[in-house]
Amino acid sequence: MKKVKVGFQGVSGSFSEEALFLYFKENFETVTVPEFEDIFKGIINNDFDYGILPLENSSTGAITHVYDLLNQNEVYIIGETFLKVKHHLLALPQADIEDIKEVYSHPQGFEQSRPFLKMYPSWKLIPHYNTAKSAELVMKTQNKTMAAIASLRAAELYGLNILREGINTNSSNTTRFITLGKNLTFEEQSNKVSIVLATKHTAGSLYKVLKNFAENSINMLKIESRPIPDRPWEYFFYVDFEGNLEDGKILKTIDRIKEDSEYFKMLGNYKKAEELAR
Repeated sequence: MKKVKVGFQGVSGSFSEEALFLYFKENFETVTVPEFEDIFKGIINNDFDYGILPLENSSTGAITHVYDLLNQNEVYIIGETFLKVKHHLLALPQADIEDIKEVYSHPQGFEQSRPFLKMYPSWKLIPHYNTAKSAELVMKTQNKTMAAIASLRAAELYGLNILREGINTNSSNTTRFITLGKNLTFEEQSNKVSIVLATKHTAGSLYKVLKNFAENSINMLKIESRPIPDRPWEYFFYVDFEGNLEDGKILKTIDRIKEDSEYFKMLGNYKKAEELAR
């Protein structure tokens, strides 16, 4: 059986790679790319079959750039998975916490570990591409005054020591990852729909769209707003709701939403990820 190619942003040891392993489980090969945009380009150009990206975190909220890219590119969400994220402070084996002067991580790593970092106000916090790249940087520079906030797997891959374990504030810190493909595909067990829309900038326009869910007894799971470029104070609305695109009630509701919207785009119909134990 042919292996599928799956792209993720970053390097080995990243949380995206862990989510990829969790979702695909077997019979795949991975492709690394430097930027979120490259996941979309890779799928569109057939460089790989699927891509995986973080979309939101239970502690810090939406990863807004990924939302924007979903709207800007012709790819679809085909699945999702939840990954419990645990951050550690990593450094060279010969380093002690008293040696640390600079800490590298993705901005989300800093944000999710803020109370711990406040205990060390003299540290310089330097944003880097992602958590695993930060660990790789510490390993390559061999500078014991540098540390990274990253995963246990990153520590193992890059030969780093864990100076402090579990430094993120929220012990149930979880990231939602989405799996992307080139085509809109769904199955019988697909029970979650994602769309993006925009309404007229008039009173009651958004209410008119959203009341379609209540009138048809459809459970809306999430709504996220993002600015519309060059139209100040107007927004795209990203909506997740329960349903399957083979269900007549869902199709009828979508038709009504389209009629009530100025802009509409289907993002995908896929199986909801199972909630993680807290």
